[in-house]
Amino acid sequence: MTDDTEGIILSGTIVSVKGLNLWYGDHQALKNINVDIPQNQITALIGPSGCGKSTFMKTLNRMNDLIPGVKIKGDILYRGQNIYDASVNVTDLRKKIGMVFQKANPFPMSIYDNIAYGPRIHGVRSRAKLDEIVEKSLKDAAIWDEVKDRLKASALGMSGGQQQRLCIARALAVQPDIILMDESTSALDPISTGKIEELCLQLKEKYTVIMVTHNMQQAVRVSDFCCFFLLGELIEAEDTKTLFSMPRDKRTEDYVTGRFG
Repeated sequence: MTDDTEGIILSGTIVSVKGLNLWYGDHQALKNINVDIPQNQITALIGPSGCGKSTFMKTLNRMNDLIPGVKIKGDILYRGQNIYDASVNVTDLRKKIGMVFQKANPFPMSIYDNIAYGPRIHGVRSRAKLDEIVEKSLKDAAIWDEVKDRLKASALGMSGGQQQRLCIARALAVQPDIILMDESTSALDPISTGKIEELCLQLKEKYTVIMVTHNMQQAVRVSDFCCFFLLGELIEAEDTKTLFSMPRDKRTEDYVTGRFG
């Protein structure tokens, strides 16, 4: 299904990974990964520590390029284009595929300037336009009502949960297509975690969300599609209800029922 007004596909696959292998020096961290990531859904990456979840996520916006000694083979097609092609502008790629990290990392500046930072880098100079972007991004991140009267205050004075939603708003400000979330609630209290989960469910109306989580209940609560990693391999990728209720692989069953991990 296409919407001619925007010229984008509104359903189907947004990222297709084919034969992906990754090495850190001599250590192979990802082994022949093949998966199609659905658009406008929440995909959860699950598996025990050190199994390749975060490494896989970071290949999707080429964050692994920043690590010395990394070697990558295979294809990652984003909207049909291989992101590892020499013609790809990595800055533009990271604008379209934004990332929110495990620990909230607001810049040491005002709430307003945190959100305006990305658009300014990409050439937005109009104060009226920046005001519009800041308000929309904070509203989309479900934090506008909490901060609208203190936009000039330092972001460092916010609570941990507010800082994480600010970081999501900062990612939204450059109008991404995909939001990567690397255990973005693991350092938060249950109430803040609940707010981020509610936010993710709202975000998938406009964006594709891919999240790494150690929390099995969280994967069940919020994700539509689930990928189970073990020792650098993608063992199973399936819609979440099916993966948790009728896993095809014994290793998946053992993990989701708590026998290991």
